[in-house]
Amino acid sequence: MNTTSFFGDMLLTIADRGRRFLSFGPARETRGNPLGSIEVQCEALLTSRGEASGMALAKDILDRWQAFDTDKQRDFMRMLVARFGPRSERLEAAIDAYRASRSPKALLELHHAAEPRRQELIRRLNLAPNGIATLVRMREVLLGLKAKDPDLAAVDADFAHLFGSWFNRGFLVLRPISWSTPADILEKIIRYEAVHHIGGWDELRRRLAPEDRRCFAFFHPQLIDEPLIFVEVALTRDIPAGIGDLLSEDRAPIRATEATTAVFYSISNCQEGLRGISFGNFLIKQVVEDLRRELPGLDTFVTLSPVSGFAEWLERERRTEASDALSQADNAALARLNEPGWADNHEAVAAIQPVITAAAARYFLRARLTDGRLPDPVARFHLGNGARLERINFLGDRSTRAMKQAHGLMVNYLYKLDDIEVNHEAFADKGEVVTTAAIRRMVPPAKTSRSLSLPAKASADPQGDAPAKTKGATEFTA
Repeated sequence: MNTTSFFGDMLLTIADRGRRFLSFGPARETRGNPLGSIEVQCEALLTSRGEASGMALAKDILDRWQAFDTDKQRDFMRMLVARFGPRSERLEAAIDAYRASRSPKALLELHHAAEPRRQELIRRLNLAPNGIATLVRMREVLLGLKAKDPDLAAVDADFAHLFGSWFNRGFLVLRPISWSTPADILEKIIRYEAVHHIGGWDELRRRLAPEDRRCFAFFHPQLIDEPLIFVEVALTRDIPAGIGDLLSEDRAPIRATEATTAVFYSISNCQEGLRGISFGNFLIKQVVEDLRRELPGLDTFVTLSPVSGFAEWLERERRTEASDALSQADNAALARLNEPGWADNHEAVAAIQPVITAAAARYFLRARLTDGRLPDPVARFHLGNGARLERINFLGDRSTRAMKQAHGLMVNYLYKLDDIEVNHEAFADKGEVVTTAAIRRMVPPAKTSRSLSLPAKASADPQGDAPAKTKGATEFTA
């Protein structure tokens, strides 16, 4: 028997039987003021002491919220801001008490008084059967609402705080995904793939079935058949420069024991409601450990990653009269990007390639958002995890999306196990991008104090023989 399924069924039974202890139920919603009645239920849940009645109440609230239209869901979130923040009287008293006596007891009371009541409400809503799945969906809706209503950021901060605890590494289970994995999970892998589209079951089989392919996913015990994040891995003899080398239908597979390199070529987050809850770094580290244990001959761990914001940044630099990244000659060469089929024109490629690769080096080493971060989210992720920028691959991906977002550019990030901690500290503490000497030579010293900056909303072979630390733009702050 599936223990998780049995436990879930038991909770559902308890919740249903707990309804008999409630003095009101979902029918109250039809009496003219659905928001007011659900507020009453939320207040009751916060004061509930019985487990069965609490579970029943939590289930009713979540069921009603799911039945709301978008406007009522937004009103519910606004209610959480207005009605379920900290108790102001208690908070003011706690502040006065702490000012008078900075004792551990006063500090503890201040801590409790400052916590919004909605955090405890969300904890209690999680008691409902399948509560965590509904709360993840609730935050997905909240993220969309927050874009138009900044006041809802306070509610999102509470969700993120709680999810950070509920989805920490200690609760996550790493499971291999193979062609023999149940079909309902495989169907979700096809649906959630966010980097390189999977066209159907035949293509999925080519990514999972061969001996030189691996896939791993993190699962949560309360979302047992819902992958949270997954990574696709190719086992190769060398570092690939293009995605076609890995996904071509007519490629020749190798034996897993012949591989020396593990290539992480796609990492996809599956739950939008968990955006910003980081477990990708744990995923990579755990997969590296598992692969090294299975295949001791692997000595290189590297990504083949997209550069989704590069084309937008490059276009901005092309429109800048005094660009530090591009000369007039560079702009003249880049004008050929507008030629139909330029990637298949050897003359156009010869003119564009050196400009694109040099500009890409500047993009990674100099460009910063106005808040000081690197503009590329994938770079932030891997460099923050201790990888180094290893190689820039011109026309590494010729798919329509990649050509639009990055003019086909891809990069390799190298995870050299002995250097991961040092690289991470350099990036986190000083804003230094660790890269190869060859890539660094492509970026001459800045002649002016101008940084290559973007709005904060944005998201030949330069392989080198030794890593070099390159500090960020002048205005960069960690």
